[in-house]
This record gives sequence, structure tokens and C-alpha cells, in this order.
Amino acid sequence: MENLRISLVQGATRWHDPAGNRDYYADLIAPLHGTTDLVLLPETFTSGFSNEAIGQAETMDGPTVAWIKAQAKKLDAAVAGSVQLRTPQGVFNRLLWATPDGGLKHYDKRHLFRYAKEHERYAGGRERLTVEWKGWRICPLVCYDLRFPVFSRNRYDVERKGGLDYDLLLYVANWPSARAYPWKTLLRARAIENLCYVAGLNRVGTDGNGLHYSGDSAVIDFLGHPVSECTDEEVVVTTTLLADELAAHRERFPAMLDGDAFTIA
Repeated sequence: MENLRISLVQGATRWHDPAGNRDYYADLIAPLHGTTDLVLLPETFTSGFSNEAIGQAETMDGPTVAWIKAQAKKLDAAVAGSVQLRTPQGVFNRLLWATPDGGLKHYDKRHLFRYAKEHERYAGGRERLTVEWKGWRICPLVCYDLRFPVFSRNRYDVERKGGLDYDLLLYVANWPSARAYPWKTLLRARAIENLCYVAGLNRVGTDGNGLHYSGDSAVIDFLGHPVSECTDEEVVVTTTLLADELAAHRERFPAMLDGDAFTIA
């Protein structure tokens, strides 16, 4: 496993403007070609976090899926972010994971934000996704999932290479500034308890519901220390994750060997 370069794209998503957002984020990430391995876009990056955007939900053969695959190819990097996508089973808040070879995987947000009645409009996912990229095992999740540590628990299996489910935990979000302290705190908690790097990517600006977002995107190391932190401005930040330091920490402090065995219903 080699070092991994990850880019946080902390943008001010336009309200209910899929085409405008595709152009906006394409401009932000274009300079990253050849300088990164993984690009993170916010939750619902084509619309902002809106129950009303369900009416604009695309399908898997729509323009945003084609766009994210094209961006991965242009950048020669994996690109991930979530959008509303319609399927026969309902509309999901679906994280897309696109790779330069044309590959596409997805994770459907499991924990729907009851406080904003997301659960009344959108379908909830069931399965966690783990992908392998550049020698790293990566688990991408969405926003409110951050509050549920059991679902994200990094489980140990002696038969698995490295023993643990993943090396990097990702969260793409629309997390309002009113709850910025829990955002910052929980990112650190997830990194410490799971002996992994955590990257949390949030948006900035004010949305069509009048909610303000302070960004606070960050990459946190396995000790809970920030490797990089953003403020409340539009910014693209690239950070290198150090594979040898992660492996050394797990060898030095093998807490995973004392973890509890369980399954998630």
C-alpha cells in the first residue's frame, strides 16, 4: 500500500441547479489532473440538501452519472459524491464512486435525516460499501451516517489482508453550521475508534432553505489529529495520507484485536 492523495472539494452548491452545479464543480476540479488519487464532492452536489429536489431525481443513465464517470477519466482519479437517483425501489441519496477505467459503484445512504423528514421522501440503503483503490480499502458514507458508529465499525478478520475492513473512512455531507461542533467531534471519534484515516467533506454557503454551512471539511489521522482542516470558504485542498504511519500505528496499538464480534441486521 502506497501513500494516497485525497482532494476535498469544499464548494457552495447551487440550489436546485444540476447543470449549473456540474459546470461549477467541473471548473473547481479541473486543475487536479495528475495531482491527486481521489476527489470528494459534497452530498447532493447537484441540488443542495432538499426534499423538494426529489422531483429532479435522475436515473443511473442520466447526465450526472455520465458526468462523474467523465470527470474520473479526465482527472485520472477516483471521484465520489452523492446525488438523488431514482430507481424502481424509490429515490435514494446515492453516493457514486467513479474510477478512470469507467468503473462505477454506489452506496445508498442508510441513515436518513429524520429531523429534516428525509426519511419520508427517500428510500434508505441497506448495505455498506467497501472499495479498493490504489492499494487502500475505503468505506464511503454520507452525512448523517456519521452519528451511527456501529454501522461504520471497522471490524477485524484475521483472514483478511491487513485484518481490518478498511483503511480510510469517507463522509460527504451537507452539515449545517448550527451543528458544526458535533461534526468536528464525531469525525475525530470515528478515526480514533476505527484506527483509520477519516476524511469529511462538507459544503459552504447558504442554501435555498436559509441554512448556513461553515464547511469545516477535514482529514483526520488515526490518532484523531487533523492532517488538514478547512474554514468556511470555497476551497480545494489536497492531502497525502501516509500508508506506513497507519500500518505502524496499528502494529503499535492493535486495539482491533480486542474488539467485539457482531453482525448488523
